[in-house]
Amino acid sequence: MNKRQIAIVTGAAKGIGKAITGRLIADGFFVVAVDVDDENGKKLLDEYGEAQITFAKTDICNEKDVQQLFEGVLTKYHSVDVVVNNAGIIRDNMIWKMSVEDFDSVINVNLKGAWLMCREAARIMKEQKSGRIVNIASRAWLGNRGQSNYSASKAGVIALTRVLALELGKYNVSVNAVAPGLIDTPLTQSLSNEVLEKLIAAQPTREMGKPADVANVVAFLVAEQTQFITGQTIYVDGGKNIGAGI
Repeated sequence: MNKRQIAIVTGAAKGIGKAITGRLIADGFFVVAVDVDDENGKKLLDEYGEAQITFAKTDICNEKDVQQLFEGVLTKYHSVDVVVNNAGIIRDNMIWKMSVEDFDSVINVNLKGAWLMCREAARIMKEQKSGRIVNIASRAWLGNRGQSNYSASKAGVIALTRVLALELGKYNVSVNAVAPGLIDTPLTQSLSNEVLEKLIAAQPTREMGKPADVANVVAFLVAEQTQFITGQTIYVDGGKNIGAGI
């Protein structure tokens, strides 16, 4: 890199987002860590220091918050080179039990939030004629029982990725998606042993992935050498997307 590049990572305070943040810092990026989690965001800042990271508490569902985030980053650092849309929530239930509120909240964070971040990134990167956007989708877009809201939101993220790759390609901006499967995060750690064992048994690899597995793919996609890869979805799921099971 000729200059230190600026990366914005949403949902950066823990789990996969934290791993992505750490990997990008290790690769020489300055990271703007975005989250609504103040406590873990400050821990992240303490861990890496102000020379490598800054924390920005931002509600990615709020248009003005997102606009102010990008305006602030552009004013202070003069470019936005990488945006990783990792923030996401789940509100699982069978559709006949799911509330409209739980549907709306998941779509708002996972899809609308990613769209708002992509829109602001696209405006800047188009003018720069350079940039990388990586959207964290999920293998769940292929369909999971009890996740009509989450699966739909992640299918939307993949469609968004493909559209933006078409719109931004001629401006030297690549847009790709990463679709994790069963990853060892605070969310999976909260599952009962019985449920977790069944999920692991359904994996072709018979094991969970690690947050670093996702972070490694993000690092690959934002590298200068991978400019010609765009509009793609890369699965990090131990082969689960091919349909293999027990």
